[in-house]
Amino acid sequence: MTRREFITLLGGAAAMWPLAARGQQQTMSVIGLLNGQSSTSLLPAFRQGLSEAGFDEGRNVSIVYRSAEGEVERLPALAAELVRLRVAVITAVGGENSVRSAKAATATIPIVFVGGGDPVESGIVASLSRPGGNVTGATFLSSMTAAKQIGLLRDMVPKLATIGVLVNPLNAPSVASAVTTDVQNSAQAARIKVVVVEANNERDIDAAFARLIEQRVDALVMAGIVFFNRYVDRVVALTAQHRIPATFTSRVFPEAGGLMSYGADNRDAYRQAGVYVGRILKGDKPADLPVMQPTKFTLVINMKTVKALGLAVPPGLLAIADEVIE
Repeated sequence: MTRREFITLLGGAAAMWPLAARGQQQTMSVIGLLNGQSSTSLLPAFRQGLSEAGFDEGRNVSIVYRSAEGEVERLPALAAELVRLRVAVITAVGGENSVRSAKAATATIPIVFVGGGDPVESGIVASLSRPGGNVTGATFLSSMTAAKQIGLLRDMVPKLATIGVLVNPLNAPSVASAVTTDVQNSAQAARIKVVVVEANNERDIDAAFARLIEQRVDALVMAGIVFFNRYVDRVVALTAQHRIPATFTSRVFPEAGGLMSYGADNRDAYRQAGVYVGRILKGDKPADLPVMQPTKFTLVINMKTVKALGLAVPPGLLAIADEVIE
């Protein structure tokens, strides 16, 4: 049995474990990773950040993984379990309910989150610059890109009159609300009708697209909520089947065949969270670490999908694209 397997088997029963390394007594910190979803595609970026801070899984840090697999009602019990295991830090990912559950479970164990919403507006931290309490993290502010996405669709879709918005209020209520409000405000100014549809499970996605078709939407804005990353292929297939031009916040969608994405680099947010966990393990306090915000937003366009939908990309838009998938 490997050291990591042994630590995992014990469940991280204490935040620090003695190790024998090169004949000297060292300690291994134990991190609890609370994931509201099942996706682990961005965890390598988190481990990269840890490594940049001087911590490597299996060498001087162990990670106890707890995933709700998209069942948000399981999160409070999973968070409470990590508290009982006395982990050194809790990293909360996979939707805002993860950090809410962790925050409700402990006021003393440091919590580092990764999320797409506004953590101040949702009450997770007191401010971005001085979070206060035991919580800090990184946000990619996906709820703030809706207006830009509508602008992109107006450039690409002639006579855009009705736009759909797909949100997931169960896993990310504040993001869903913010995206809906931003789209409605932007659409109203452009005299565009808005159709809001919700999906909280896989069956809901099919029903949501059925309503979009019924309402004859000309295009779709997909809220930047990690829940949908579990169903990239299904969402992209439905937009292709019904010939709906769609914008996303994550590049994984155009990489899978979606039309385009505009948003922050989620991978960098996870990397930054890893760096913060490392700094906390070295003695920094969450209250003193400002919530990290994105510094760059990236536009990715899939030209194959553009052609399949019979669209044309204005030269000016093509010129500012950060990546064009042929």
